[in-house]
Amino acid sequence: MSTKGGVTALPRRNYRLASDMDKPRSTGIVNEKLLSDYLHHVFPSTKPGPTVASLRKPLGFQDLSSHLEKLLSEGETPAELKDPSAEGRLGPQPVVLDHTSGFEGLLFVDDDLLGVIGHSNFSSIRATTCVFQGKWAYEVLISSQGLMQIGWCTLSCRFNQESWAAGDIVSCLIDLDEGTITFCLNGQSLGTAFSSIKTGPGVAYFPAISLSFKESVAFNFGSRPLRYPADGYLPLQDPPTADLLKAHRLLGYIKNVLSTSIDAQEEKLLEKDSAVWRLQGDPTVLITLAHIFNVFAPLMCKVYLVEDVLMNFLLGILEGGGSVDEHPLIQQLLDLFWLLMEDHEVNECLKQLMMSLLRAYRFSPIIPDLGFQIHYLRLTTAILRHEKSRKYLLNNVLFDVLRSVVFFYIKTPLRVKEAGLEELIPTTWWPTHFDKEGKDEREPKDESSDERLRRRAYERGCQRLKKRIEVVEDLQVQILRLLLNNKDKNTGEASRYIFLNKFRKFLQENASNRGHPTALCPPEYMVCFLHRLITAVRSSWDEGSRKSPSSLSSEDAYVPPQLFYNGKVDYFDLQRLGGLLSHLKKTLKDDLATKANIVIDPAEIQATSMDDLDEDEESGATQRPFGAAAMGGALARPSWLSSPTLGRANRFLSTAAVSLMTPRRPLSQPEKVKVRTLAVEQRTEEDIEGSHGNDGLLLGRPQEEPDQPITDKSLLEIIDGIVMMYNLSVHQQLGKMVVVADEVHEYAVALKDTEEKIDRCPARRADILDELQKSQKVFAEKLNHLSRRLAWINATIYSKEKMLDVYWLLCVCIRTIEHADNTALLFAFTPEFYLSVAMNAYSALKNYFSPANSMDELPGYEETLTQLAAILAKHFADPRIVGTDIKDSLMQALASYVCYPQSLRAVERIPEEQRVAMMRNLLAPYEQRPWAQTNWILVRLWRGCGFGYRYTRLPHLLKTKPEDANLPSLQKPCPSLLLQRHMAELLSMDKDMAASFLNSVLNQLNWAFSEFIGMIQEIQQAAERPERNFVDTRQLKVCATCFDLSVSLLRVLEMTVTLVPEIFLDWTRPSAELLLRRLAQLLNQVLNRVTAEKNLFDRVVNLRLPGLESVDHYPILVAVTGILVRILVDGDKQGTSRASSVLLSDPCFQLHSIQHLLGEPAESTGPSAGPTVAGRPAAGPPGPSVAPPAPPAAGSASERKHFSLHAYTDYISLEEKQKVEEMLEFLTEESKQAAASTAPTSEEDLCPICYAHSISAVFRPCSHKSCKACINQHLMNNKDCFFCKATITGVEDYSKPS
Repeated sequence: MSTKGGVTALPRRNYRLASDMDKPRSTGIVNEKLLSDYLHHVFPSTKPGPTVASLRKPLGFQDLSSHLEKLLSEGETPAELKDPSAEGRLGPQPVVLDHTSGFEGLLFVDDDLLGVIGHSNFSSIRATTCVFQGKWAYEVLISSQGLMQIGWCTLSCRFNQESWAAGDIVSCLIDLDEGTITFCLNGQSLGTAFSSIKTGPGVAYFPAISLSFKESVAFNFGSRPLRYPADGYLPLQDPPTADLLKAHRLLGYIKNVLSTSIDAQEEKLLEKDSAVWRLQGDPTVLITLAHIFNVFAPLMCKVYLVEDVLMNFLLGILEGGGSVDEHPLIQQLLDLFWLLMEDHEVNECLKQLMMSLLRAYRFSPIIPDLGFQIHYLRLTTAILRHEKSRKYLLNNVLFDVLRSVVFFYIKTPLRVKEAGLEELIPTTWWPTHFDKEGKDEREPKDESSDERLRRRAYERGCQRLKKRIEVVEDLQVQILRLLLNNKDKNTGEASRYIFLNKFRKFLQENASNRGHPTALCPPEYMVCFLHRLITAVRSSWDEGSRKSPSSLSSEDAYVPPQLFYNGKVDYFDLQRLGGLLSHLKKTLKDDLATKANIVIDPAEIQATSMDDLDEDEESGATQRPFGAAAMGGALARPSWLSSPTLGRANRFLSTAAVSLMTPRRPLSQPEKVKVRTLAVEQRTEEDIEGSHGNDGLLLGRPQEEPDQPITDKSLLEIIDGIVMMYNLSVHQQLGKMVVVADEVHEYAVALKDTEEKIDRCPARRADILDELQKSQKVFAEKLNHLSRRLAWINATIYSKEKMLDVYWLLCVCIRTIEHADNTALLFAFTPEFYLSVAMNAYSALKNYFSPANSMDELPGYEETLTQLAAILAKHFADPRIVGTDIKDSLMQALASYVCYPQSLRAVERIPEEQRVAMMRNLLAPYEQRPWAQTNWILVRLWRGCGFGYRYTRLPHLLKTKPEDANLPSLQKPCPSLLLQRHMAELLSMDKDMAASFLNSVLNQLNWAFSEFIGMIQEIQQAAERPERNFVDTRQLKVCATCFDLSVSLLRVLEMTVTLVPEIFLDWTRPSAELLLRRLAQLLNQVLNRVTAEKNLFDRVVNLRLPGLESVDHYPILVAVTGILVRILVDGDKQGTSRASSVLLSDPCFQLHSIQHLLGEPAESTGPSAGPTVAGRPAAGPPGPSVAPPAPPAAGSASERKHFSLHAYTDYISLEEKQKVEEMLEFLTEESKQAAASTAPTSEEDLCPICYAHSISAVFRPCSHKSCKACINQHLMNNKDCFFCKATITGVEDYSKPS
């Protein structure tokens, strides 16, 4: 005997007993007669012969090899007698894809030349074998759902359009005798696609495919058993008939051994249940099995035999049901495999067995009880329960060869009928009550009894479906629990640590190949994998917590901040909040030393990774870079993709773990710990879990971090990987799957609308009624289909349990960010994706899981909302965060947060100090930073308080369908009086901040509105050209954005002038007068541009161009009106007097613009319609952005309908209308008095800059003069004199000497 891997194995082909000395008594083998009976029983002959034992030739181990060889040769068909029907085929065996000359375009072909991924549009490839007569078949395993053409290649072909999904199998059948081509989908015929195809001399057909970018399939020409063989059709590749016959016979012999026991005392054979067989070391049994495995083992290295013989045999063992624990025979058989097969044989056998199981699971059809999926998962679980097999598969197969996450995926059926959902959910239901904005009413009070019964029946069907899916999910979690086992250390490293390293590499492949979609794990697999992994990790975590009650529970889990900077975990090239890791190591090395007692070796700063670093080596001598060959070579292909054409040459990115150079710091004086970088595969259990004073993953705990025990530190890294998975693709996939619920909603609205039309249709219009009823039937059928699909998606993706998983992930991210935030500058080491996942997980809970599940039912939800609000409020302007993308995301998340009442209240619940700091950051000057989102936040805090600003959608858009009723911009107004008060206090107390903030708002308003006017001029010119009747959509979008920005900036000004009117009206403040004059100038510009008769704005609005839907009179005019009413009506007497004086003195003021608001025509078209200065008509300063439009022609007011606030009774209150009328009356009177009291002024007394105001200021020291408005505005940006360029040191009041 020889020993291999600690297991005793018998040498191959050396089991003959040599002499009498080796016979029964000395070896423990039974007597010759009993042995002969036993061997004849195990190896019965297939030929007729004597059945009585006394008449049979004695059989011993000496003759067993020849006897076995003779038995296996019985029934073999001589080569010359083989079935001649194989003729009609040309080409080599085995049949593969022709990757040398039979393709066009760019393709990735697997190593076995059977799998292919498209990498260009539209790539084609054919097989190496063609057929010219007979009936032939092959199968295509669909790996992705997209555009592809499958069949038999001809020079000109058309394609039979059929829908399929990933996980389907398409059978391609060609009958060259009848001249037909037929396709089958999952064994169901789709009918004859082609008939009377060309046949005859010189005509042959190759299997072929054309597929679009990223689409992938795998061919089965016969190298594996066809899943759906068709009667009369042969696979293109001949099955290994002789080997199949041998394998089945040998398996029969093995079954005989398992079901037979030897009673040596009674000298007889006993039949027993093979399920209770145990490998107990009986020499007779072992030597018998060794002879069988001598032939059986090499056969089990062939994929066809493994799938057809071994896998079916093992599945048969589990057919009786029950738990996997109740079937120990599989464990015994695997022990037997490792004992009697060579290592390379058992390795190849296990690899092929797992590949066959994965293919069978992935491409099994969906049936109501999910029986196929359960069957294959139970066998996978049974195999992985075997420790040695599990570790081999983990080390070499599950992540390196297979896309093993497929085992955790439950595919969504594309065809409801085939999946049996009609029987499982016989009654369908969908929402039938909608509010005026098209949103579902959650529990309509007027639901009829029939609708209630339907809904409840549908919900019961959904529950039945969910319970069946949960059986599959439980098996998947069992598999992961086996992979996360950290107690199986008898045969080497525990499974969990193998899994941990493979899982990290899996994440690296998906994080580093974002630009190569074909190299990524499909996101639908990632979603299911994430949920199963969360369940398994939490279960393992809580199991450890129960043994150590003082340790942290999974409910309170978080990732300690030291994982982000101690080098124990590899984050590849993922961005940190503070920038690149190499930069942070240089700039924050002192903080790491003082706060975390970690010293970054100088060599670590200079190079990405180094090796052979010694603890005492401080001299900085030249050292050899670690893994130099790996860094210069190509990165290994993704573990589940094996393509010879891939050829990527990325550098090796692993900078993962760190091993300690000194022991853990003692309790007395902390010591600095120097570390060195290790590759992922070099880490040991001690590097992760720690031992004997070694902190493991928790090396470098900062002083602010509590020293709370964690039972299994390895689970921290898996949780970190789960967060990364969610960021890579899970969140995007959750958003994509919502489309089914959206389709249900759209069809439900369409059906309800159609039913209402049928009720209104007059009896005499039978033709219309017939069309409506046809539409009703189509909509109802589509809804029946979609509602059942939605039930499946809700059970697999949007169930309550999945929602709790995402909520737990959100809480993990929040706690992780809070703990990292406490580390001061070390917070910069935190990966960006933690903030991204916190924001996205909240968005998913709010937008994707409702209305099937309510967020209010989540435990501690309000507290979590408040914690997230505090994070957004603090970090959107955090100087430790440098990435522009993550800063923009934080700003957008905060902007969305304040749009919803529940989350806005959460913002109001954060500590007052944080609220005030947030408002201070929002009120920072708009220059030199992205200000649009900041402005949007302020607008949302005001919406509901402004003049006519209580609408959800603009009045003229009510009859149009909203793009998405869940958009933040379409939420009902929910102003925050508390945050408004903070804003008022800040602007009131800090005069400099108020002046800089308002000047920046006014500057941006001037820019946005001027850009808008310039763009609508271009749009108008383009629209009027006879040869060009279209406008660039991008230009329209930018134009609408500028308009929306103008409106939002006006609303912020309205908010400011309402909350803190003294900023403009208290002229004891240094900049109040200037701000008021600038405000009046801009308001007049807007009014003149928008209210002039038949002006540019009117013409563009009336075009109603797609993309300019939001451009209308109402939003911008009511915003301006709100500001005017506040400063002219609601203020005190002194304030209104100053405001009216400034407004009327502005040269752009036109009284008819104010009259336009109430739909009143101008009283006159002459100069008296507005105030005059020095007896001259009002004229604007030079420049196209401020010049007012020409006054309308007389009589035009009566020819067209005016805009009027009176028309918006649902949006503007009676009190608001009265204030506008009061303002108009006041301005009319004030303008008459101004016109009457203004004395003529000579041109020498007018400001030489604007020619609109009298000279009122003199500059020092140069003594040049202008009006105060011009010099004050000029001094904001420039200190030089207008005229002589001397530096102005002061400005004094000037009055003309009498």
